[in-house]
Amino acid sequence: MSFENAPTKAIDVDGTSFVYREIGEKSDVPVIFLHHLTAVLDDWDPRVVDGVAAEHQVIIFDNRGVGGSGGATPTSVEEMARDAVAFIRALGLSKVDLLGFSLGGFVAQVIAQEQPDLIRKVIIAGSGPAGGEGLSNMGAVLQDALAKAGASGKHPKHFLFFSQTDNGQVAASAFLARLNEREGDRDAAISNETIGAQLTAIHAWGQGDPSKLSEIHHPVLVANGDDDVMAPTINSFELARRLPNAQLSIFPDASHGGIFQYHPVFVQQALDFLR
Repeated sequence: MSFENAPTKAIDVDGTSFVYREIGEKSDVPVIFLHHLTAVLDDWDPRVVDGVAAEHQVIIFDNRGVGGSGGATPTSVEEMARDAVAFIRALGLSKVDLLGFSLGGFVAQVIAQEQPDLIRKVIIAGSGPAGGEGLSNMGAVLQDALAKAGASGKHPKHFLFFSQTDNGQVAASAFLARLNEREGDRDAAISNETIGAQLTAIHAWGQGDPSKLSEIHHPVLVANGDDDVMAPTINSFELARRLPNAQLSIFPDASHGGIFQYHPVFVQQALDFLR
């Protein structure tokens, strides 16, 4: 089963329907992917999903209020983390790895802090600690990219996820083409209400306190591009500095979506780390 043909399933989580897909052979410790701002199931790079799923069961899902899942999106990262934990528990899982990208990286940090026994290892990409530099500006960066995309006829991710060099822009087009490989059973679009709630949560996270990161003793792989415009790259260095058991991977000539631009290298790093 690959990303392209994995069926979309639903599970009841405390009275709310959460949609998800499973890729790869069932395993004792699946890898749970946690979404970025504005993302639904079809925003994950198939090469990253299938790459990790070559050795692990991967579960991607829409948290509360996102895409095809029911309910209203919470306005705090902490509530999003609790919803994610409730989803994991509803699947009957007792130990998981996490791969959190951007906003999902914030959520992963809270889950590791609040439910340490549930987590084995954590991958945090394109993200940062609570109170991190420039994280509260993510909404303004998004608005700016939407304006540039409208003026240029490009997709906003050309500006948000990839460097503005020739290499970066070629990678952006290739990534967007991969997102369209799945033709049927596609997820519902994100709602404006959800984006608003996510931006509120991100803004509050950017004002938060990172001091509890020292309590996360799980192995953590921190990855980013060298010039992230959404979660400035300095935040990845700060995560690696504050987390007691972290390793850091920075991709050259890359922005927020460095793990997608360099997907073959990132997948190899992720598999080595999870082994």
